[in-house]
Amino acid sequence: MVPVRRSEGVRVPARWLSGVSPDGRRIVLAKSVRAFGDGFASIAFAAYLSQRGFDAFAIGVLATVALLGTTAATLVAGFWVDRIGRRRLLLVASCVSIASGLTFATVQPYALLLLVAFLGTLNPSQGDVSIFLPVEQAALTDTVAPARRTWLFARYNLAGRLAAATGALASGLAGVGARLFGLELETTLRLLFVLYAVLGGGLVLTYRGLTPAIELAATQSARRGLHESRAVVTRLSALFALDSFGGGLAIDSVVALWLFQHYGLSVEAAGAIFFVVGVLAAGSMLVAVPLAARIGLIETMAYTHLPSNVALLLVPLAPSLWLALLLLFIRSALSQMDVAPRTTYIVSVVTAEERAAAVSVTNVVRSLSTAVGPSLGGALLTAGPFGLPLVVAGAVKGVYDVSLLLLFRRVPVRDEQPPARS
Repeated sequence: MVPVRRSEGVRVPARWLSGVSPDGRRIVLAKSVRAFGDGFASIAFAAYLSQRGFDAFAIGVLATVALLGTTAATLVAGFWVDRIGRRRLLLVASCVSIASGLTFATVQPYALLLLVAFLGTLNPSQGDVSIFLPVEQAALTDTVAPARRTWLFARYNLAGRLAAATGALASGLAGVGARLFGLELETTLRLLFVLYAVLGGGLVLTYRGLTPAIELAATQSARRGLHESRAVVTRLSALFALDSFGGGLAIDSVVALWLFQHYGLSVEAAGAIFFVVGVLAAGSMLVAVPLAARIGLIETMAYTHLPSNVALLLVPLAPSLWLALLLLFIRSALSQMDVAPRTTYIVSVVTAEERAAAVSVTNVVRSLSTAVGPSLGGALLTAGPFGLPLVVAGAVKGVYDVSLLLLFRRVPVRDEQPPARS
């Protein structure tokens, strides 16, 4: 049995996160809770709105609005978090999660759904694009030695991916429950958003236990925002914008819609598929740690990401469902290897007081660029069942990989220690 350390009533695994402070372990736990909710919400989002009669374009617009709202919140978080307080902002965002789930489950008019999507925390993708992300990543950075940052971020993202995969699988319970109890599928999908609100309450309990150690030290607070690292963050952000635009065309909700349209898959089948996708993506994060230690952060990001995008481009060209799924699984097994090295690179190439702003700016740019994709992807799917959004996404993201390698492989980080191999 894995030993645990008790911290204010919440049990957090200690061996799996050895050398990480209790605050760091608590943040990883919160990440898992959030990701579980995002996992089932990303599938339920498309299925629920489809059941209500909205077409692919209308659903894509809602996804875009949700991502735009997240972008605005993330921008505020990055530049104001150390004035408001990291713990306080995480608690406020958790309360917004509660309201988001309850209102999305009960609101009927499309215009009000747009408002809820913009102001709330609902995520149409298993990927983490939220107000929580820059705050958690900035706080995590100092909960472990610099040499172990990639190791910690890999586990942080691994925990999130596994939880998101489990959430995607759990979305299939909506279909099972509808058949078992003779309910409308729309009703059982609506209950998933109530569960999302309940998880928001769990986040409140988890974040309440964070200590003042996660806050920016007073000696570091004089110069907030970006200053000496502005140029490198700007160049990184430009490349991340390209990658995220491609990613927005192929977020989980768009891929799920394509599977529903092209192959007539059920919600249960889609949930099982995205569970496998999530597990494969999670496993790849562990491989990224020793690989980054061996070949470097930028090289790991580019060399693993490019083959995954070639696989994505080929998915719609597959002549059968099974071959399409095989390519989708290959893509998933490679696509997330860049996540932990990317986070480590961002927080290590800037000064300590710039970290929250750097994470926020890069995530805001990624969120804005991602937000354009679902509407365009939905429009392309409405025009025809062929998965053109996936083809364009793979091509655009491939250009990003090559550009990143050419422009940043020789840009050094401030912490020269190699990442721990664990």
